[in-house]
Amino acid sequence: MLLRPTALTVALLTTLTSPVSPAEAAGTAEPVVRQSAPARGFKHPGVLLSRTQLNRLRKRAKAGGEWRSSFAAMRHSRYGSLDYTARPERIVECPPDDRPGYGCVEERQDAIAAYTHALLWYVTRDRAHARKAVQIMDAWSAVVREHTEGNAGLQAAWAGSSWARAAEIMRHTYGGWPRNRVRRFSGMLRTVYLPEVTATAPDYNGNWDLTMTDAAMGISVFLDDRRGFDKAVRRFRARVPAYFYLRSDGPLPKRPPGSHIRTPDRTREYWFGQRRFVNGLGQETCRNFTHIGYSLAATAHIAETAWHQGLDLYGGEAGKRMRAALTLHARYQLGAHVPHWLCGGNLDLAMGPDTEVALNHFRNRQGISMPQAQRAAQRLRKVGTDDLFVAWEALTHAKNR
Repeated sequence: MLLRPTALTVALLTTLTSPVSPAEAAGTAEPVVRQSAPARGFKHPGVLLSRTQLNRLRKRAKAGGEWRSSFAAMRHSRYGSLDYTARPERIVECPPDDRPGYGCVEERQDAIAAYTHALLWYVTRDRAHARKAVQIMDAWSAVVREHTEGNAGLQAAWAGSSWARAAEIMRHTYGGWPRNRVRRFSGMLRTVYLPEVTATAPDYNGNWDLTMTDAAMGISVFLDDRRGFDKAVRRFRARVPAYFYLRSDGPLPKRPPGSHIRTPDRTREYWFGQRRFVNGLGQETCRNFTHIGYSLAATAHIAETAWHQGLDLYGGEAGKRMRAALTLHARYQLGAHVPHWLCGGNLDLAMGPDTEVALNHFRNRQGISMPQAQRAAQRLRKVGTDDLFVAWEALTHAKNR
């Protein structure tokens, strides 16, 4: 599934690793964190998941009940199969319209598969899963050179975010990924993905900017790139206020920095015709909840990775916007009456499994009660992945501080 820019947009824009210990190889010790040199202040693993969270995931997967069944769903999914075969393309072509793409679905699915096998390796310590994760990443780093067509930035963001999560776990917990292959994969992220996900897209629907920033931050942590990380933080702080509305913004939402959306009429068009703005409304609420879900997920991913690196992006104004958005959209996702002033009384409620990371922080770290958001998340927990860039987050992040 490829996403198009808004109509307004179209008009406006014509390692170093150490060997595995005998105990680890035998499955009698915790996987050992292996730091690349130099770390330059980053904590590894630290893209979306910390070592503490990975260890808790490992324990809960061995427990009974809900966690064990969720783990089994991941393990027995197509992404967790040891027969999974990568399908790399040299040029990934992803048009923003109905023309066929080349390599788009394959790239996203392969990146999720690599991440899935990385998680399975950490939980089971079965080296077959480690080898599969590395095999998939090596296949792509040997081949891919470019993303083209109108959805290049978004496609690179979807795949790049999953690649960074998979690579971070494997580089820092598995001694069998050869240094030259790690360097090649790092080069792929730096030259094929970063230029796409750091490009500006202020006039596009906001899920673009947020998802691109998610990928840019994860890749920067993996590459120990402090400058790239700081750039992603600045982009997050500028973009979130222009996507999730608060009454303190005034009668109209803030405009995206650098955009050509400068008049009230263009602002309302950009917000899909909405004229009344309330706390938690998103720029794409009147488009559909699917894209709101993407943006909530990406926003939480960015804040979560920053949290693991010692920076609190969940706090302050951004946190208020996230909580308001979670509450407002959960209310209607659960079936509340939709008033006529909201999107003409019609909402597309197809939200995905996108809220677990944010809920975990606000409910389990901060103790903030969010009953509607929690109920909405529970209804969606059987959906393990959106097949784009969200995967297994009920298992990895629900009640996992």
